[in-house]
Amino acid sequence: MTLDRLDPEGAIAEAAKAYSNWGRWGADDVLGTLNFLDEAKRVEGAALVRRGVSFSLSQRFDMNGPQKGWRRRTNPVHTMLDTGTDAALGHQGFPHGIGGADDVIAMPLQCSTQWDGLGHIFDHGRAWNGRAAEKVVTSEGDLVTGIEHMAPYVAGRGVLLDVGRVTGDDGELPDGFAITEEHLERTAEAHGVTVGRGDIVLVRTGQLARTRRQGWGDYAGGPAPGLSFTTAGWLHRTEIAAIATDTWGFEVRPNEFEGAFQPLHQVAIPNIGLLIGEMWDLDALAGDCAADGVHAFWLTAAPLPITGAVGSPVNPIAVK
Repeated sequence: MTLDRLDPEGAIAEAAKAYSNWGRWGADDVLGTLNFLDEAKRVEGAALVRRGVSFSLSQRFDMNGPQKGWRRRTNPVHTMLDTGTDAALGHQGFPHGIGGADDVIAMPLQCSTQWDGLGHIFDHGRAWNGRAAEKVVTSEGDLVTGIEHMAPYVAGRGVLLDVGRVTGDDGELPDGFAITEEHLERTAEAHGVTVGRGDIVLVRTGQLARTRRQGWGDYAGGPAPGLSFTTAGWLHRTEIAAIATDTWGFEVRPNEFEGAFQPLHQVAIPNIGLLIGEMWDLDALAGDCAADGVHAFWLTAAPLPITGAVGSPVNPIAVK
């Protein structure tokens, strides 16, 4: 795909038409590309567990996170409701010396490691499967494709494409680096791994590793390596179930068009029906994959079944 950087509208319309999955799984579908992740694919993924070593792919959820308040996205606020002090001082009123601690957390659902649900992005007022956005997501939440529908299904064969290690310097891609289909295919070949129907693909850019050294800076919403808009065809053709990156916004930033904002999201979520993850911590897993040469594994990454939510925090677990 050749990009006219002055015509995001035209490019989005062309890609949306070419790669639409509307109606592919029927008019009532609420899962999108997760339909590719079937029972056989889970069996295939489970067979990849050989050593029993596991990795959490989640960043921490705390007030020291990446968010800066853009569109009211803040970091988690964690508050204790009961503490050891309350117990020791006898303030809790429980019998025979028992005491306890309780806590509460308040946070945007997409403030750290998370999935974008199918109700998260619209294309000209249309949500996934061609539905009218105003009838899908209201003040009561996502009434049709709430992320709770996905909760049982996001577990299967995970594949790490460590583009940072294969293409970058010292394992990291620079901000603004657009990852093309060629980069993805070259990385898969270098890893000796295939990518196909029903896979959950993890793309490591190395930006999070750099951020850990240098501080959060503009990690949330600023310049970043990420997928090129031109990968829309690859995302559709490979029939992957989901994809996640170690960056805030999945696609390259600044975006590849003048005056655009997240154009690949506009094609991938409402038109392809693709489940997208962001801000995943892939570094420990990537180190292990580099050491043993195995880049496919069992991955479970269920969203919290929050009724009507258009996104969800997640603690993905990869097992090799």
